Amino acid sequence: MPTDTPGAHPRIRSYVLRAGRVGSGQARALAEIGPQFMLPYQPIALDLDAVFGRTVPRILEIGFGMGEGLAEIAAAHPENDYLGVEVHTPGVGALLKQIGERGLTNVRVVQHDAVEVLTHMLAPASLAGIHIFFPDPWHKKRHHKRRLIQPPLVQRLASRIRPGGYIHLATDWQDYAEQMLAVLTAEPLLQNTVTDYAPRPDTRPLTKFEQRGIRLGHGVWDLVFRRP
Repeated sequence: MPTDTPGAHPRIRSYVLRAGRVGSGQARALAEIGPQFMLPYQPIALDLDAVFGRTVPRILEIGFGMGEGLAEIAAAHPENDYLGVEVHTPGVGALLKQIGERGLTNVRVVQHDAVEVLTHMLAPASLAGIHIFFPDPWHKKRHHKRRLIQPPLVQRLASRIRPGGYIHLATDWQDYAEQMLAVLTAEPLLQNTVTDYAPRPDTRPLTKFEQRGIRLGHGVWDLVFRRP
């Protein structure tokens, strides 16, 4: 996975930092709940047992947006621990607010670039699963190189899940779904759980945006691959 080193070309970012407005509730959650549930970025592998205080399956979600889905999944599956990675402050604040309102104890948050978190903070075979739901499609062809799901990243993702673990992706852009399918199929550490696209697992809640898209006839494509 390319990294930013002196004299090297900078790695293409798959996201654009937007200022975004942090609401009063989000700001309060960042100040009051953040110290307990946010993990600072450090270029050393996390001791996840120490972070969560127990030993259970760990699921990583990259780019959780405003956090509604991650909070709902974590509330429905208290038997798992969840690590959310997001760069945008309003989303981080919104998830922390959900953590407080729902009384969740099985979620931690890192506000940092996901590639660097994967590379430096997560040990090989440390995860039971990875979720990436509706990443930025960068729909203009000249921007496709910015898409998150590319072979080097998928190779890194696959190395971070343990044997029997899974990667679950979802997108509402067909050409991105086709790219995702091709990239994951080509990764030797992964096997598709179905032929082509999977039915939406019950573990992925429908977002309001997705429900609206379905009513309008828009497609959604899920991909679920496992590491044998």
